[in-house]
Amino acid sequence: MGFPLLSLIIFLPVAGAVVVLFMRDAQTIKWTAFAVTLVDFGLCLLLLLSFDTSTHEMQFAEQRNWIPALGIKYAVAVDGISVLFVFLTALLGWICVLASWNAIAKMIKAFMVSLLTMQALMLGVFSALDLFLFYVFWEAMLVPMYAIIGIWGGERRVYAAFKFFLYTLAGSVLFLIGIIVLYFQGGRTFDILALMNADLGFVTQAWLFFAFLIAFAVKVPMVPVHTWLPDAHVEAPTAGSIILAGVLLKMGTYGFLRFSLPMLPEASVHFSTLMLVLSAVAIVYGGLLALAQDDLKKLVAYSSISHMGFVTLGIFALNSRGVTGGILQMFNHGITTGALFLFVGLMYERTHSRSIADYGGLMKIAPLCSIFLGLFTLSSMALPGLNSFVGELLILSGAFAANPLLAGISILGAVLAAAYLLSMFRRVALGAARVGERFDFWDLDRRELASILPLAVLVIWIGLYPKPFLSIIQISTDHLLTQVHEKEGAE
Repeated sequence: MGFPLLSLIIFLPVAGAVVVLFMRDAQTIKWTAFAVTLVDFGLCLLLLLSFDTSTHEMQFAEQRNWIPALGIKYAVAVDGISVLFVFLTALLGWICVLASWNAIAKMIKAFMVSLLTMQALMLGVFSALDLFLFYVFWEAMLVPMYAIIGIWGGERRVYAAFKFFLYTLAGSVLFLIGIIVLYFQGGRTFDILALMNADLGFVTQAWLFFAFLIAFAVKVPMVPVHTWLPDAHVEAPTAGSIILAGVLLKMGTYGFLRFSLPMLPEASVHFSTLMLVLSAVAIVYGGLLALAQDDLKKLVAYSSISHMGFVTLGIFALNSRGVTGGILQMFNHGITTGALFLFVGLMYERTHSRSIADYGGLMKIAPLCSIFLGLFTLSSMALPGLNSFVGELLILSGAFAANPLLAGISILGAVLAAAYLLSMFRRVALGAARVGERFDFWDLDRRELASILPLAVLVIWIGLYPKPFLSIIQISTDHLLTQVHEKEGAE
């Protein structure tokens, strides 16, 4: 047991939210929220630095009885699959506070409370080892996210929040039914590690696979249950978009890794071709939709559908390179797309326009902003030497080993990404300086630079030296695939 570091990481933002509730001054509220999220990030950094990369076993484990009558426990721990996302959640937490510093002008206390609560629940999802506890964290996230979109969003915020809520709730109902079936079929336990060793027949596995698939596919989101995403992103405030792209989308793919593959191995292998087809469709379709956009936020939102398609492609290649690349790309996407939404937000603060046609010549009046925007644009299109290239290379390598035809089709997504991202950067940053004539545009200030620099460092670090990150992922990935193929072979 030792020191409850993981519980402290999870519940520190809740304590911060309670403290903020008793404050009145807006500046004090902002600084308190920033301090809490920064301390939480420091604890997550300590967790990551103390992580043992030589074992697949769960680490920093804590367990307490919660509802003994049903065998429900408060059980948390991390392994190589989850620890990077605990770190990513905490990193984006304080960045979201900085991104909201001037952008949120009304009900600041309520916003910071929602943001802190959201962070705690997301950290809980990636740490939970009890299925009931996981579901509580998973469902409770809907409330603060609904508020963030519905209260502080754009003109169509209520519609977007309601659509987000309905889609995710519909998927969660099936997930709950699947959890109940798994509880009874898996030996009347909610212990996630024990359920990974449950002996389930193929029919049961197949039913549970599709129940979980719908819930996770909505979160990813996969085609055709993706339509809530552009509305939510466009209407959400900048911090909401960063959370959605950086963390929430990862929870769907994390669900596949934590539940579908180890608990339902035979069904996962049997339906892997279907999942590869859906992934290839998402990659190409999301790229084509992004190519057609003039709205900056919609372009980045649709690109997320394509990029997350690469993640599911890697996961359901069901080999070491594919799954390792998929997990790394989940992390990469959170960094790169979170940064792009951050840029869309800071540009909107200056111009109150998201139309690409309203920009032009940004390099001449805001060179620092343009340089960083160019870096994240190149990262998103997976330029060699930057973070996304490593993940996409591993994914496509694994996908070609699993299904060369679908992997070949998926390469079209990389071509489309280059088309819409380079076109966007050319129209926004290069050419005639139209933006300076239309708007009072200024370059990055110190607050904005502080929020961007850590993401830029990770983009370059992972691109040039990915070994530390791959070493965290690799052994847990190999153990997961051993579980899948051994159980599937035994069947």
